[in-house]
Amino acid sequence: MEAGADNKMVAVPSGRVTLSDRRTQRSWPVEVAPFWMTAVPVTQSLYAQVTGQRPSTAQGDRLPVEGVSWWDAVRFCNALSRREGLSPAYHLHDDEEAVEWSASADGYRLPTEAEWEHACRAGTTGPRHGLLDEIAWYQGNSDGQIHPVGGKQPNAWGLYDMLGNVWDWCWDVYDAEVYGTYRVLRGGGWADEHWSCRASVRRRSHPTFRIDDVGFRLARSLMSRA
Repeated sequence: MEAGADNKMVAVPSGRVTLSDRRTQRSWPVEVAPFWMTAVPVTQSLYAQVTGQRPSTAQGDRLPVEGVSWWDAVRFCNALSRREGLSPAYHLHDDEEAVEWSASADGYRLPTEAEWEHACRAGTTGPRHGLLDEIAWYQGNSDGQIHPVGGKQPNAWGLYDMLGNVWDWCWDVYDAEVYGTYRVLRGGGWADEHWSCRASVRRRSHPTFRIDDVGFRLARSLMSRA
């Protein structure tokens, strides 16, 4: 993938996805409306352009930004929206302990986990959209380090690094009754074993935690133009 495509967005068609949770042994179907998603995770270059910060442990313009919390990702979405003259998707309360998503906003946002899994699968029904070594950086081929975005094969809809390299923050709360404000992570990372790099795998983390294999990618509602 060429440099300079950090913010390129791909149109994801509508569809239906069945989410599942191994811990509770439950599954639930979700209808997904069409939306836009960035072809690659947010890079360190783009993050620095918007925020002036380089929080990642490993440094490189084309590496995915990591070491960013869910709150960092939400604030980035609003900052990039304002920079491009779009209406911010999120309203952050003064104490920054709560956030509201404005569904009518045309700005950048985090994907829901249903949107994420639907986009990752790209019409496939198996655990992955291709052969793992061809589509993902994970424990078996990463040499113990993060890699530049877009270095593996994309899925059928043109999305790179949906599995492996860095986990993606999603909008959703994981399980409010058990884990409180913990948010959903999807996709697996460069240090994970193969079983974590599957379309259905769910992980959770506190929205204030910053981890060296967790980044994010952007979405926009279809009312907007990418």
